[in-house]
Amino acid sequence: MASGCGARLPHSKALTSPYPGSQVRRSPVPRAKVGWQTEWEDYRPVEYTAGAVLAGPSWADPQIDEEGFAPKFNQRDGEVDRQSLHGLYLVENGRPRNPAGRTGLTGRGLLGRWGPNHAADPVVTRWKRDGSGQKVAHPVSGKHILQFIAIKRKDCGEWALPGGMVDPGEKISATLKREFGEEALNALQKSPEEKAELEQQLQKLFSQEHFVVYRGYVDDPRNTDNAWMETEAVNYHDETGESMEKLPLEAGDDAGLVQWVDISEELQLYASHSHFLQLVSEKLGAHWGQGPAAECQQ
Repeated sequence: MASGCGARLPHSKALTSPYPGSQVRRSPVPRAKVGWQTEWEDYRPVEYTAGAVLAGPSWADPQIDEEGFAPKFNQRDGEVDRQSLHGLYLVENGRPRNPAGRTGLTGRGLLGRWGPNHAADPVVTRWKRDGSGQKVAHPVSGKHILQFIAIKRKDCGEWALPGGMVDPGEKISATLKREFGEEALNALQKSPEEKAELEQQLQKLFSQEHFVVYRGYVDDPRNTDNAWMETEAVNYHDETGESMEKLPLEAGDDAGLVQWVDISEELQLYASHSHFLQLVSEKLGAHWGQGPAAECQQ
């Protein structure tokens, strides 16, 4: 299992307004002042934490100043992993600081955890084939076209990978399989017999050879100065197409639609998901765009 490389840390989607699911507008942050290393005495970010988070669901931390709440940042805190994939992050006035820079918003927004919020994104791929079973090549690049399983998110209507949040104490491998089953196969709504059959198919799919595409910070529109998304994206590729031929795709949980989609640089996807697909395309020598592929930088 080889590890992939990731995008540079600074963000752009984490600067968009209004904040998702609200009318709250971030304080504007000029590109030159995103990085914390640039002094900005007049920086006055807006404070916002969504009501759904403040209601205290099981997946969310209390407010930072709530009595009895003493999070252990930069380490395992019971079952909650507060470590960043980028190493140590600063904590100022009891609040963790986004390692990618300013976002124009403090608090947690829609994110449950102060500091890193860990997710896992399965990138399930196969080769596009014609009616006779032959791989289809792109007419310009001449490279074979990859397809991946995409979901259309209910919350924002954008196409994305069928991933989700890592539960406290859960292994990444378990999250990848669980989220794929829930969002791409509608596993939560299946009968016990159907779930048992799906589990066999998932076990076969997720026990295949795979590689880690990316581990790190995600440029996500939900990020704030004090809470941010990090993910591990893992590619499961079906070289022959036989393992996924009978995969019963059915949207479920957070997904409104699910389908196989051709991979190319024209795709507009949620958060950093397009970048993950570019890395997979480069790894497998597949079509991405008409220009030279970007080099991976560690």
